Amino acid sequence: MLVSAVIPAYNEEKTIAATVSALQSVSAVGEIVVVDDGSRDLTAEKAKAAGATVVSLPRNAGKAGALAAGVKHARGDILCFVDADLGASAAGFARLIPPVVTGEADMVIAAFPPAARRGGFGLVKNFARAAIRLGGGFDSTSPLSGQRVLRREVWEQAGCGLRGFGVEVGLTIGSLRRGFCVCEIAVEMTHRETGRNLAGFWHRGRQLADVVRTCGYLWLKQRE
Repeated sequence: MLVSAVIPAYNEEKTIAATVSALQSVSAVGEIVVVDDGSRDLTAEKAKAAGATVVSLPRNAGKAGALAAGVKHARGDILCFVDADLGASAAGFARLIPPVVTGEADMVIAAFPPAARRGGFGLVKNFARAAIRLGGGFDSTSPLSGQRVLRREVWEQAGCGLRGFGVEVGLTIGSLRRGFCVCEIAVEMTHRETGRNLAGFWHRGRQLADVVRTCGYLWLKQRE
């Protein structure tokens, strides 16, 4: 059973090679697809040099759009969604893949350790956690985690229509509503953390807006 890793990447030239190399060390991963989401740096070149297959988008499509492009290109029946800034810690996918391969779970989400520094005020995370609890009946410890392993069928049924940074929350709620088995596994992964500065608050503001829009979209679909 082929396992494909899909990495959406926007201006990640500093970390993409290390992330690809770490995934290459995971024996279960048979294919690595990097989606260069309209980057303006050397992300595509460094990903190719590291040994990944690269899909280059002509303009930035956002996270959900980049994931959709990657899934379309990937050949595996099992998909790993990987953030480009994980670096060497992407090797932690070795813990996430087995439950999906063996059929114990349909989707496994990485639960990160506590952040090394204070970021925002928890508004986005708490809203996402509440939305997943109300929309899917699941108490999530890492509602915004982009690191997950899932069967292709899960994406095909629950990933349609999702946009931007709301893709993780939407995918979790959609999967739970369709009866898929979802679980979280603690990992020692690390990624770039946003701080309490203008850039950090801007990112979290966009993230909150996308999550709210996604929850509204799912609520309307449920009423159809």
